[in-house]
Amino acid sequence: MFDHLSIGVRDMARSGAFYDAALKPLGHTRLYEGEYGIGYGTKHPQFWIDRTDSPVPSDPKSCLHICFRADSRAAVDAFHALAIQNGGTDNGPPGLRPQYTPTYYAAFVIDPDGYRIEAVCYTPD
Repeated sequence: MFDHLSIGVRDMARSGAFYDAALKPLGHTRLYEGEYGIGYGTKHPQFWIDRTDSPVPSDPKSCLHICFRADSRAAVDAFHALAIQNGGTDNGPPGLRPQYTPTYYAAFVIDPDGYRIEAVCYTPD
């Protein structure tokens, strides 16, 4: 459905390091870097971080979050660990969330600008 998504961040170096690490286990790498933005994806950039002085204010009640698909539960685990090691905050450890679907295995973090980020795998273990 979507071609790409962009979010605004205050510090490109800090956020770039965070997303380089967090997205790597999910198969996404930095494919573009310019003066104002960094694009991540597999074949072409689909997730962008752009420098701004006014990122969307963090609001846990907004329900806004970004979820990335993972190929394995191990990738979800690595996403969570690397995100935390690179400036993210835990917002839900890796584990099954059977209230969504029986095989919904996910982890949740908050990035350095307050965006809620998730990785999910639907494959049974």
